[in-house]
Amino acid sequence: MRLRDEMPELHGGTDWLNSKPITKKDLLNSDPTFIHFWSISCDLCKKAMPNLNRIRDTYSDQIKVISIHHPRSEMDKDRREIRRTASDHGLTEPIIIDNQERLSKAFRLHYVPSYFLFDHSGILRFVQRGNSNTSLLEKRIKRIITNP
Repeated sequence: MRLRDEMPELHGGTDWLNSKPITKKDLLNSDPTFIHFWSISCDLCKKAMPNLNRIRDTYSDQIKVISIHHPRSEMDKDRREIRRTASDHGLTEPIIIDNQERLSKAFRLHYVPSYFLFDHSGILRFVQRGNSNTSLLEKRIKRIITNP
């Protein structure tokens, strides 16, 4: 995805954790939406999770957060292991399990972790791929909250 692209639809995941299915329509015209892709076999993803959880909790009344589990291998498709890893790392936000990689294709995912920040209209305002550093992400979140 490129900046200013419209948020893809969120259907196509094989399952949801921590939530009933959420649609793009549910997210539009309210708060900005932060979507992050991760994988149970990704050490960089796990390294970033404490900071992502802090960001989620700090801005919980100003942004919506959804995580999408992207399998990097067949072994990453074990739903119980995904649930265990999410629980062990404190992921309480809605999680889409993308075992058929439909959302990964819609977002043109190449690396995990990947972060996508959409404004209240569903327009992509920030993207970061393959890097667990969250300082720039947090700056962009602050900016989009104060200057929608």
